[in-house]
Amino acid sequence: MISIDSSVFIQIANFLFLIWILNKVLYRPIRDMLSKRKDRVAGMENGIATCLQEAQEKDALFSNGIREARAKGAMEKDKMIQDAQEEEKAIVRKINEKAQTELAKMRVKIAKDAEGVRQSLLQEVDRFANDIGEKILGRAV
Repeated sequence: MISIDSSVFIQIANFLFLIWILNKVLYRPIRDMLSKRKDRVAGMENGIATCLQEAQEKDALFSNGIREARAKGAMEKDKMIQDAQEEEKAIVRKINEKAQTELAKMRVKIAKDAEGVRQSLLQEVDRFANDIGEKILGRAV
């Protein structure tokens, strides 16, 4: 049979003292390290989440910037094309006006030359008629 004497109380005190010592020396430092590690991991996870969110925001800003730059470039391109078309029309209009002016000058010159040739031919018609008459008649007319 088991008898309870003072050694049980000493064993209980010894057990409690051992638990207290193990708690101070072994368990508490391990729990502190685990707690610090848990806090550090949680901080890193928060940092990662923050970095991911910032990266997504920057990507969205970058995409918006590219979209705006493309739209602006397209508008500038359209404006440049429109300006070039207007300039082309102006150049073609000037060339047509110049061509019409030169054509009118050439027509006037041709008309003058034709009139001059006509006048000279009219003056020589009498002489040609006399020459033809002389050849046909065989004598001077």
